[in-house]
Amino acid sequence: MFSASAIPARSGELPRGDRAPSLLGAEQAGYDDGSDEDLAEELMDGGDEPRAWTLQEKTLHEARLKAKAKRRLRRTSSRDSNRESLSEAGEPNPDPSSPKGKSHDRKSRMGKGRGLPKKGGAGGKGVWGAPGVVYSYQEPDARDPNYDEAVQGDTVYATVVPELEEEELEKKVQPMVMEYFEHGDTLEVVELLRELNLGGHKAAVPSLAVALSLEGKASHRELTSRLLSDLVGKVMGPEDIAAAFDRMLSDLPDLILDTPEAPQMLGQFIARAVADHALPLDFLERYKRRVDCEHARTALDRAAVLLRIKRDVNRLDNVWGVGGGQRPVKHLIKEVKCRMNLLLREYLLSGEVSEAEHCLRQLEVPHFHHELVYEAVVMVLESSGDTAVAMMVKLLKVLWQTGLVTLDQMNRGFQRVYDELGDISLDVPLAHCILERLVDLCFEEGVITKQLRDICPARGRKRFVSEGDGGQIKH
Repeated sequence: MFSASAIPARSGELPRGDRAPSLLGAEQAGYDDGSDEDLAEELMDGGDEPRAWTLQEKTLHEARLKAKAKRRLRRTSSRDSNRESLSEAGEPNPDPSSPKGKSHDRKSRMGKGRGLPKKGGAGGKGVWGAPGVVYSYQEPDARDPNYDEAVQGDTVYATVVPELEEEELEKKVQPMVMEYFEHGDTLEVVELLRELNLGGHKAAVPSLAVALSLEGKASHRELTSRLLSDLVGKVMGPEDIAAAFDRMLSDLPDLILDTPEAPQMLGQFIARAVADHALPLDFLERYKRRVDCEHARTALDRAAVLLRIKRDVNRLDNVWGVGGGQRPVKHLIKEVKCRMNLLLREYLLSGEVSEAEHCLRQLEVPHFHHELVYEAVVMVLESSGDTAVAMMVKLLKVLWQTGLVTLDQMNRGFQRVYDELGDISLDVPLAHCILERLVDLCFEEGVITKQLRDICPARGRKRFVSEGDGGQIKH
């Protein structure tokens, strides 16, 4: 930029109105530094009146004035804003040359703050409040624009449980069912299921329980049938149970991989559920002539046969066996005696020890195995010939070696026979002789102990033929 002294003077004068601005004009513009005064004196011709400016000089001077005004305005406005904000806070004015005085500084000009989130982390769009804040009950405000006295009733607060997904349901229900197999209390399972929002996945509960029982024992299947019966009307309806069995019938090809007997077992589940009124009575009719899967057809045929055989019985109580720990003692003794008697008769006809052992395990009554020993000995005493004696000794030996019948149960069974031998002899006169032979064979095979053999009762009275026979005993 050129200075005013470097501009050559010209002889001509400017037109009217183009005179150079006076010092008063410079002062009114807000410039009180010495540069304008020096410039004005330099442009004077030595008299009282300033000389006329050329057009170039005038344009240059106006440009200088505008630039200085802009710089002064920016500097003044920034200082005033800092001064006002700090004066309100009661703190001293900062140095204008400090970084906090810059106009583009985004940091706090107050010099406060510890770097914590705004409002303690409770602010922001779509935020309900700080973590852990519990909102108390608030009375409806009549001044609220949305308040309607006609429809405003009592405010009701309820706990909303979200609906479970199928994966979450399996994680929650499976431990519940496994624990139920231990305690057998259906009411506890019903209360736990009521706390869950099953929604549209109610059918998953029966199907999961049946699938777990297929891999378990007969007592587990008996408990599952009772659970299905108790769930109806409390947690779900018969149609939910029907939907569960529909799913299991379609999944039979996968169930067979882990449980080869799944079709027959599922058929027994269906028959028991129909008899317990857990399934609609027309469940089997729905599948009539509409089944393409061979395994599903097997299950439905099994259910139809059981319902046809038990058409005069309201409940198929014994479809899963006796179910030791879950039945009354009187009923259990009667059922166990009948089952074991039938088991021994089938064994004498077939001679299959493994099948007899399998049937005894399925009864799941280890505390009543002494009944099997008692029935086996009595059956030998009532039979004729040595075949029954040899077969029973073989069976007792296998049961003893496998540990299915313990020492206590074996001794208790023989002791019961010893105690009732007097009554048995009324129907079987040779009971003493047959029992002695059976006890000797069992001792030789290691089935009973020497002490048990020694306490075997002998014949009560020895009959002689006559006094001249030399004391021979009549056999």
